[in-house]
Amino acid sequence: MEPHLEEIREQQKQSWNKFSGGWKKWDDLVMDFFKPMGDEIIRLLDPKNNDYVLDIASGTGEPGLTIAGKLPNGKVVITDLADDMLKIAHENAILKGLKNVETVACDVCELPFPDNTFDAISRRFGFMFFPDMQLVANEMVRVLKPGGKIATAVWNIPEKNFWITATMGTINKNLELQPPPPGSPGIFRCAEDGFISNIFSKAGLKNISQVEVTGKLNCKTVDAYWGMLTEVVAPIVVALDSASDEMNEKIKTETYAKVNDKYPDGNVVIDSSTWVIYGEK
Repeated sequence: MEPHLEEIREQQKQSWNKFSGGWKKWDDLVMDFFKPMGDEIIRLLDPKNNDYVLDIASGTGEPGLTIAGKLPNGKVVITDLADDMLKIAHENAILKGLKNVETVACDVCELPFPDNTFDAISRRFGFMFFPDMQLVANEMVRVLKPGGKIATAVWNIPEKNFWITATMGTINKNLELQPPPPGSPGIFRCAEDGFISNIFSKAGLKNISQVEVTGKLNCKTVDAYWGMLTEVVAPIVVALDSASDEMNEKIKTETYAKVNDKYPDGNVVIDSSTWVIYGEK
């Protein structure tokens, strides 16, 4: 990997480790939010009794833990770049009574597995953050058995994801942040229709499909919405850390107003939209 991409990877590793506490705190809310996408990934992969499955950049463990629960004689390897996130995944596996789960800290660009190892690979919300997405796709295909399946989820366009644009839009307006260089890692990097499908095709996958999957961030209150985003979403935390206390309060007030205007009854349940992409080796 090129030096500047390695630098991005190291920054990401530090970031995910730093925010692992927030992910643990809000795990129930976030996993409920992400469940429809995980369910579609699992439906597409259709894991069988003794399958050997790789879940990449798993964070706190999903959808790998759910897959493990469907494999009485199989096994799931859960990977992530951040050791602290994997500790949470391991704790969650114990809480669920799963004994067929292994956690491995590694970089998806250099997977520590032989060729043709896994029957299926799942990856929910990771591609947009990988420094070199084609390299990652190629590496995933390398460790997948012939006939094996891959499914991933990425966020759709900003206009369909108010859950993040409500806050990030307010931050960008007030802090006048410069947009990152084109192609830089970010939430909406893979939002273009067919973007990941094209990467899958270049990696040699076939029978590629793409479907839109919607979800709901069931915060219930604007306080919970603000609390979750400001403790889990790294770009938001970093931006607010760089601003003065006065500016932080201004951003919070304007974000609250935006969310309350959209949900005047006080029941904050925010729609989202993703793409789930599937391919076979």
